[in-house]
Amino acid sequence: MARRGMRFGIFLAPFHAVGENPTLSMDRDMELIEWLDHLGYDEAWIGEHHSAGWETIASPEIFIGAAIQRTKNIRLGSGVTSLPYHHPFLVAQRFVQLDHMSKGRVMLGCGPGALPSDAYMMGINPVDQRRRMLEALDAIMGLLRCEEPVTMETDWFTLRDGRLHLAPWSTELPVAVASTITPFGMMAAGRHGIGVLSIGAGIPGGPEMLSKQWEIAEDEAAKHGKTMDRNNWRVVVNMHCAEDDEEALRQVKAGERLETITYFEETLGRPPGRSDDPLRDGVKMGTTLIGSPDTIAKGIEYLLELSKGGFGAITFRANEWANREQIMKSYELFARYVAPRFQGQLETVHKSNAFVKANRTTVLAGNVEAVKKAFTDTGRAVPEEFAARTLGANDVKDPNR
Repeated sequence: MARRGMRFGIFLAPFHAVGENPTLSMDRDMELIEWLDHLGYDEAWIGEHHSAGWETIASPEIFIGAAIQRTKNIRLGSGVTSLPYHHPFLVAQRFVQLDHMSKGRVMLGCGPGALPSDAYMMGINPVDQRRRMLEALDAIMGLLRCEEPVTMETDWFTLRDGRLHLAPWSTELPVAVASTITPFGMMAAGRHGIGVLSIGAGIPGGPEMLSKQWEIAEDEAAKHGKTMDRNNWRVVVNMHCAEDDEEALRQVKAGERLETITYFEETLGRPPGRSDDPLRDGVKMGTTLIGSPDTIAKGIEYLLELSKGGFGAITFRANEWANREQIMKSYELFARYVAPRFQGQLETVHKSNAFVKANRTTVLAGNVEAVKKAFTDTGRAVPEEFAARTLGANDVKDPNR
């Protein structure tokens, strides 16, 4: 059963520096998901990529199948399945099978494909990717409804009287669309009234666009007779937590520079950043949550404010900017000190604590006599040292006197 309040998880592309042992990196990815499951995180989204050396998981479905067997509660999704690379009938069939294998813990994330080098090797023109994604998504949603057979003819796939071999295990298998800054992802989600993974929230200008992006999805949903649910909206940002702000920034500085320069700039050809201190600037802009638990909590509040209505989950981009011990501790610190603030877990604890503090004269007054009686009923005297140290400490007095 889902807990009250906001959900938290990771978006595992993954990001592993070129030169590392790729087998061991996948082992670390699996270990991380197991750790998050233990800590009570809600979701993990696993990416699909086929080139460029850093994002080394080619099949999120295979990875999810293994993770199902090693976890108990965390939900597992593709973050994302690049729909133009696959026949939509097979995508639907695979995720329905995973839905059964996981007893309802699987989610399908959809996108047009993030790396042009992937599409290049498969002979797919980048200008066709978004159109193909929409066509595939239409087919998949029709198949998942299990109502009428689906027949479609496009320039890249044919579906004749398509129907699923198995109905989904879940009443409604969760489906979400990745969205960056362009309107496309939000419009695709609105077309079917499904979830959103707002990856664009983690880039400059992204947080300020959140509310406008959601308006696009709602407008498109209305055109198709659908409604959007903010609970199915996930905002994707960077996060690293340490005991204090400066220590958190120190731990991730070198790793962030390595990833940004060698992958995004030198490999993918993105323009160099203009900031002298991108991490601090990211914290100020809301694209990056780095710091103490209090600082990160304030960052989440800021994102909620910018969204003008809230969202259902924050998903952290699972980078390896810090060392392994620091990364695992970061997720633990967040689970211990930040997540409960947004999940309705602390209100009753604080109220209980406040009640006892305010009423301790009445509530605890009989404790001293009870302890004394436990000795005298057995015919034994209360030890002087015990009485001085313990009974004296518990001899409750009115704090207002």
